Amino acid sequence: MPLGANKAAIMGVAGVSTEDVVLLSSQTASGDTTISFTTDLTTTYSIYVFRLYNINISSGNSYIQWQVNASGQTGYNEDIQSTAVRAWHYEDDSVAALHYKTAWDQALGDNIFQYMTNGGSADTDSSESGELWLFNPSSTTYAKHFMSRFSCTGHTHSTTGPASQLQYYAGYINTTSAIDDIQFKFDSGNIDAGTIKMWGVK
Repeated sequence: MPLGANKAAIMGVAGVSTEDVVLLSSQTASGDTTISFTTDLTTTYSIYVFRLYNINISSGNSYIQWQVNASGQTGYNEDIQSTAVRAWHYEDDSVAALHYKTAWDQALGDNIFQYMTNGGSADTDSSESGELWLFNPSSTTYAKHFMSRFSCTGHTHSTTGPASQLQYYAGYINTTSAIDDIQFKFDSGNIDAGTIKMWGVK
């Protein structure tokens, strides 16, 4: 568990034991179209944390995305409402900015994969790392809230140079059905390399 002795303070829970934060699954990509977790989203944990390590894409300017299935569903097309904020800084120091990115918002009724990043690069030294938090996915009473944050080495637009990017997304899955599957992919191209780990938090 990478949080070590500091996990109680980081998770905001006093007196946690070693069983309260558990690594449930780990998958390493090698030219995969998608990576899915379909067996561990259960009522055992109230929070699921997905950490993505050095995800590299096969084609430039692609976006990491995710979607879920409600219990009994198979299409990865649940209704999501979200909002997005990005900060970036070019390597040549020409531009630095922070803005609310309305184009990356998702509205109820879209039923598409939710962004986590924008403008990744296929350069051999570029990758994207970050995490997605999914809260109480087994609830059958409430919508399912989520938030993600990513650090990216990539391009902000198809015609501009590389930049450091910090990207935040947050929102909710608009269903009271339990969520039991999640899938990650790029909007175009394959996941050439990188690891995704799934943690359960009581």
